[in-house]
Amino acid sequence: MDTLFFIVSKTVQFCIEPLNWVIVFVVLSLLFLGLRKPHLCKRFLLLALLDLLLVGWLPTSEIFLRALEDVVPKTNLAQISEKDIGGIIILGGAIEGGEIAVDRGEISIYSSAERVTKAFELIRKYPDLPFIFSGFSGRLSPKGISEADAFRQLIAEQGLSDRFSHYENQSRNTYENVLYMKPMISEFGEKSADGVLKPWLLITSASHMYRSVKIFEKQGIQVVPVPVDYQTASTLRWASFDLEDGIQNWHKLTHEAIGLFAYWATGKI
Repeated sequence: MDTLFFIVSKTVQFCIEPLNWVIVFVVLSLLFLGLRKPHLCKRFLLLALLDLLLVGWLPTSEIFLRALEDVVPKTNLAQISEKDIGGIIILGGAIEGGEIAVDRGEISIYSSAERVTKAFELIRKYPDLPFIFSGFSGRLSPKGISEADAFRQLIAEQGLSDRFSHYENQSRNTYENVLYMKPMISEFGEKSADGVLKPWLLITSASHMYRSVKIFEKQGIQVVPVPVDYQTASTLRWASFDLEDGIQNWHKLTHEAIGLFAYWATGKI
């Protein structure tokens, strides 16, 4: 069932991403051109153009993405003592451990690199705390090594201690991240004097934090959010048109929208 859920969520996301509809509109326009129906051909070409404008004009995606990024406020780590923290959780989604990484012998990091750099920072800041990196791959047909194994390699390359390191390398989505980590958190987490697990620092992208926190809460795990990888500023860029940034924004939005709806519908949050 979890595999079917994973495949369906990926398929639905592909179908609703605005840029993918450009391909559909262009194909339909070519079809009607071949059928000698130029009026329909022109209409679908116009729809393709409007779709590109929607994707590229940044305020159309930033207004929703900024709201999502601001749902969970940033934690002031200076006000948190190390003795109050149970450990550090790093969610995958920023590392490429596929064929290119294997062939070239170098681990690549996506645009969500702050998940990794913030992890390095906190591991150095709290060297005596356990940390768990969770992630296999978000691809339908993964190849190469898991994200967790790739992060293990990065830890070694950075010269960081792996004394308290733990890795979960089976999960394909956020729900599986939490589900597979839950026993590890119970086993390795720091506990208070009365035996209660202390909250763990949670590192993930700001747009992904709300869904992540809700899943941890559903599983009875306390976390302290450490959102990173912000894609929006405090004001909208009304005069900005950028297809590359727009594509990334809409991808994040549709990914979270599908995830939130699917997890709500199936009782995961």
